[in-house]
Amino acid sequence: MRKIIIFTFLLSILWSQFKTPVELTAFIEDQSRPGEVSNVAIKATMDQEWYIYALRDQGQGPVASKVSLSGDFIKEVGRVTENDPQEKFDENFSTITRTHQGGAEFIAPFRLKKDLEPGEYNVRVSIVYQVCNSSVCYPPKEEFLDVSLDVVSGIVRTERTKMDTNVQSFYDSSGNINLDAAIGSGLLSFIFLSISMGLLALLTPCVFPMIPITISFFTHKGEKGEGKPLTNAFIYMMGIIFTFSIIGLLLALTLGASGANQLASNPWVNLFLAALFVYFSLSLFGMYDIQLPQWLTRFSQKQEGKTGAIGTIFMAVTFTLTSFTCTVQFVGLLLVAASNGQWFWPMLGMVIFSTAFAFPFFFLALFPQYLSKMPKSGSWLNSVKVVLGFLEMAAAFKFISNTDLVWRWDFFSHNVVLACWAVLMALCGLYLLGKIRLPHDSDIKIISVPRLMLSMIFLTFGLYLTSGLFGNRISGLIYSYLPPKLENDIGSVSGQQIQSNQLDWYKNLNDAFIESKNTGKPIFIDFTGYTCTNCRWMEANIFVKSDVRDRFSEMILVQLYTDGGPNHRENQQYEIERFGTAALPFYVILSPDDKVLGTFPGMSRNINDFLDFLDNGLAG
Repeated sequence: MRKIIIFTFLLSILWSQFKTPVELTAFIEDQSRPGEVSNVAIKATMDQEWYIYALRDQGQGPVASKVSLSGDFIKEVGRVTENDPQEKFDENFSTITRTHQGGAEFIAPFRLKKDLEPGEYNVRVSIVYQVCNSSVCYPPKEEFLDVSLDVVSGIVRTERTKMDTNVQSFYDSSGNINLDAAIGSGLLSFIFLSISMGLLALLTPCVFPMIPITISFFTHKGEKGEGKPLTNAFIYMMGIIFTFSIIGLLLALTLGASGANQLASNPWVNLFLAALFVYFSLSLFGMYDIQLPQWLTRFSQKQEGKTGAIGTIFMAVTFTLTSFTCTVQFVGLLLVAASNGQWFWPMLGMVIFSTAFAFPFFFLALFPQYLSKMPKSGSWLNSVKVVLGFLEMAAAFKFISNTDLVWRWDFFSHNVVLACWAVLMALCGLYLLGKIRLPHDSDIKIISVPRLMLSMIFLTFGLYLTSGLFGNRISGLIYSYLPPKLENDIGSVSGQQIQSNQLDWYKNLNDAFIESKNTGKPIFIDFTGYTCTNCRWMEANIFVKSDVRDRFSEMILVQLYTDGGPNHRENQQYEIERFGTAALPFYVILSPDDKVLGTFPGMSRNINDFLDFLDNGLAG
């Protein structure tokens, strides 16, 4: 082993001494004035057989080129542009790449400080590139060039003040998050992106089940007087941040880029969460009080208040497990980077993302504890707990159905879960009317108007869910929590078409390519999951639109499940290796000759964005 290490080290030193076939030059064409924008032109020259990779939108594997500028007279650096690259399948990396064959030209803009004195300045230019031909690739190399800049006095010219900044490069032309560009834009830009992604994740459906659970858990803590409300809420928020960050990076280390999806779709995890929700629900109904196991209680009695902290941290872990599915769009990119050996930026991104994601739940954990301490809170607060118990029991069926889908029990189907929800909502309405009495309830002599109105809402909602069993189209948000309809999945293994929401889908990409080449139609790939709530939301709210269906009719549709069913491992690996993400949902349009015409990440509430993506794919 020692000899191998020494040999590898010496080989890397010798390889680094080889002169690459790339010759780099850089220059600045004209003079500039303080406060103006100037441009460094970089030219890479090589024989026609060689090529280097483009700046952005690379497949997984090759090293994208990168141009950086430095100098204490530079106020800010803009977005580097390049001549149009060629997009093709790269046999060296077995993926679609964007390259510059035989040479490349880059333009790097920068803005000068306003207080510069006239004179000659030196711009330090860094170029990172990897050069290949059809049979060999050199290791990535960084070269430095010094470029002379002549600064003269004068008033700033208006036509020399405009510059595209790197902030615009957070997203590529297809709307995907450009993680490398965000990192390259600097620490503040990366922090801003992480915070915005954390806040946007709060709008995803996976967060909703945790709202009644958080309220009920901390209401119970407030009634029992366990700890200080502010301390409990802070521990809960920090627990979410810590577990989100650590679990995410451990998954990347042990399971790779798909770790988050594997955890969220794991049937044992979903079965555990379902049992946990049922346990909480029965406690809220008054069947028993939630207590830690005796061995854990004895262990925690060594330090006063430790029991409450352990329970709060346990709830934070539960929050993390239930939320991972809906956060993979950004978190998945961080896990891909971590699985490839980068650690600083993924760790920083996970901490900032989870902080923004957890912050609203700090207040959601804080207020119920104060409400429980209000005078005469016992009667109405117990009713609130029972209502939350019904909601938590409904949430349990969501996680049971996830397990059913992966293990193929074929019992907790779409209609069965819908019927269970309808019954639970009806029972909740009857409870509020006083028709059902539970152990901790007080006598109801009269029904207040708010209680009556709330009971009417639950009873009406129960009837509304019941109508879904008889063909009525229910809300897209509700549909997203239900398991997908799989009645027509017979034959999908062999590549036959199936119907989902009256759309014809292939389940095998090879069969789709055969049909695409016969018809000339592009291929629309839907990377989806049985347990993916955001996927169901898109199917119920976007795919059903007539404008979307019209465009789908001009495509060959393929659904590739990555969390269960036949070939799901291969589908998942294909998404990661070719498109550099494990996010669900993730949409791709391919040409009949396997050229990427466009990608669309995650869930979009703006149908026009999705239509633009489809139109660009059809036009490509």
